[in-house]
Amino acid sequence: MLVVSGERIPRVVLTRAPGAEIDDHIVTGTRDPRRLTLTVDGRETTIAPGKGKLRRRSYQVDVRCAGTSYRLVPDSIPSSRLTRDGKHIGDFSSDGDRRVIAAWRDGVVVEPADAAVGCALAAAFGTGGQPMWMMAVDAISTALP
Repeated sequence: MLVVSGERIPRVVLTRAPGAEIDDHIVTGTRDPRRLTLTVDGRETTIAPGKGKLRRRSYQVDVRCAGTSYRLVPDSIPSSRLTRDGKHIGDFSSDGDRRVIAAWRDGVVVEPADAAVGCALAAAFGTGGQPMWMMAVDAISTALP
């Protein structure tokens, strides 16, 4: 279970179903949406993590909460961008230790739910990712004697 809460933000709780197969590379243990429950301020939301394959985009996580759509998607090696209803509102970084750094875009009005959902997703799924070409080079260099 991962909980994000604070004085001025709604409480966000991400829970993995008991008995779900656990992937040690993910803080939450799974990317299977059938095995995850996300609530924001006590309201259940829809969460849809990508499968997490070769492309950065496959690591995106989509959330639908009270009529608002959020997406956290890796856009560089260390960080991921958060969009709200398709608009880029901030950038998050986390190296998997559940500590999150958020940098909000200039001119964007940040709502308390934006901060809570963004931090929860970054902490739960991590941020950033190598480009596909870099992963291919790593795979080739590992295979060479």
